Amino acid sequence: MVITPIPVELDRSTPVPLYHQLAQAIEAAIVRGDLTPGDRLENELDMASRLKLSRPTIRQAIQELVDKGVVVRKRGVGTQVVQNPVHRSVELTSLFDDLSTAGMHPTTQLLEYRIGLPDEEIRTELSLPVGAEAVTVKRLRMAGGEPLALMINHLPADICPPAGELESGGLYKGLRGRGVHIRLARQRIGAKAADQDEATLLGDEVGAPLLTMQRTAFDDAGRVVEVGQHAYRADRYFFETTVVDR
Repeated sequence: MVITPIPVELDRSTPVPLYHQLAQAIEAAIVRGDLTPGDRLENELDMASRLKLSRPTIRQAIQELVDKGVVVRKRGVGTQVVQNPVHRSVELTSLFDDLSTAGMHPTTQLLEYRIGLPDEEIRTELSLPVGAEAVTVKRLRMAGGEPLALMINHLPADICPPAGELESGGLYKGLRGRGVHIRLARQRIGAKAADQDEATLLGDEVGAPLLTMQRTAFDDAGRVVEVGQHAYRADRYFFETTVVDR
């Protein structure tokens, strides 16, 4: 197998450690698709010589990627890419659309689709009148055949797509097909430890770190159309945002 060295630019004047800069450069190459699952990295000696870095620095950078589950060390093989972490900008898009755009071949397992009167908390969050029905949807989202996210969404019953549509496509696509255009969303990103149910469904260990996102979405008229709570495997997923100076 031919191993093509990836271009790496290191800034030795910054306080950011060189090993971390190198790890970020390798991960960026994986996200771009320059390195794909199964590809091997240069061996440590060659990389150290090419980048004029010490072997401990190279080893620390690779260990950072191993800890994130992006690469794996194999005896007699070297360091090999095992998966492409899902990179998602913090924008008003759906996970299904983002995965499709990235060529990640998303699939969905519908775990629950329940129509009925919501409890007081959900009714308030959806701004529904007393007596109005809501739909609770629980889905397991897969990317490349691997569990990625557990999603629970609550919607007004009159606009929610049917169950079959949510298994074959994304929620926001289904809403758009019903003339519902999501204009604005308020969301909170956090973290938690996986409980037994989450660990089983996501193929992880109890207590494993999960990224979380809570979102309330509004349409053009300011109506609440969706309230969601999502949990993502932290070793396969990250959010990205751009920060600018005022």
